[in-house]
Amino acid sequence: MPIKTTLVHDSIKSIVLELSKAVKAKHDEDNNELCFDFPKEVGDGYIKAIEFDFGIGIIIADFLLKENLSITFKKEKINPLKFFFNLDSKIEFIGSENQLKLNRLESLMLGPGTNESQTFNFFKNKPTTFLYIQVNRKRFEEKIEQFINDMSEDLETLFRDLNGINKFYHKGYYSLEIASIIEDFKSCELTDFMQSIYLEGKTYEIITQYLQLYTNKNNRPDNHKLLRKSTVTKIEEAVSIIKKELDVRISVNTLAKRVGLNQNTLQCGFKQLFSTSVNEYIRDHKIEYAKNLLENSELNITEITYKIGINSRSYFSKLFKTKYGITPKQYIAQSRKEDNKSA
Repeated sequence: MPIKTTLVHDSIKSIVLELSKAVKAKHDEDNNELCFDFPKEVGDGYIKAIEFDFGIGIIIADFLLKENLSITFKKEKINPLKFFFNLDSKIEFIGSENQLKLNRLESLMLGPGTNESQTFNFFKNKPTTFLYIQVNRKRFEEKIEQFINDMSEDLETLFRDLNGINKFYHKGYYSLEIASIIEDFKSCELTDFMQSIYLEGKTYEIITQYLQLYTNKNNRPDNHKLLRKSTVTKIEEAVSIIKKELDVRISVNTLAKRVGLNQNTLQCGFKQLFSTSVNEYIRDHKIEYAKNLLENSELNITEITYKIGINSRSYFSKLFKTKYGITPKQYIAQSRKEDNKSA
């Protein structure tokens, strides 16, 4: 029999607490965290809530259910800003004027209207993983007050519309970089205070990257072209090749052929998912890898230059300085000085 529950979204913890009651699960609470495992008769997996300062909270979930699960948020006079990131099987969202299907790597940012309910449907026998971020806009005002004058009109409207006067929905693919941050979030092995500040930082990182994608798309309407699921999968494959073969010089055309896309589609996909070109993405990862080698290996600068598939040491130095503000030689001297101090 399908599991249906209706909740208020006044806090992240209250959402997960009411969900645990709906599925008859025991919950555990520790400081700012509340979680539960699904009973075996219902399914397998967990849902966890973590609350941070200024009205920010997250829910991370990973489960496989034996029955459909429907979660409806009640109509409220004050509504939070919500970010939903789907990492696995299809999820359904139903609002007063919208019925949407969220596929893997698709997201939804919404500001519900006054007295508007929203429903999320999760399907049985489908592996489900998602991250949900909720911002209590009334409490978050204190955090952003000093930055209001510098915010774009779009972002100010999103964060200042406490009462949901303007209904807002934005659906689209989120970047694979955000997916990577979410994986970092899920795999965090820190505990207590260190865990809390690490996860809070990751939450803000996700929000920041997502809002950058959103504002970039608003400023460039041509980026609204929808990507097919198969295209996203092939772009993921391209990203994997780039990260595994940082020591190889690879052209956009060669990369496109290897993953079965034409060059234009690959470029457009990277622009939409990462707000950057394929070559810029490759270059950034090469330089980041070089920085790691400078810190953690005994290789000299020339050896590192070849290690990242660049034949010119001067060109590598130029790229490194552009990204980090100092030359590789200066960076090595600085890193070794800090290592000597710590020793």
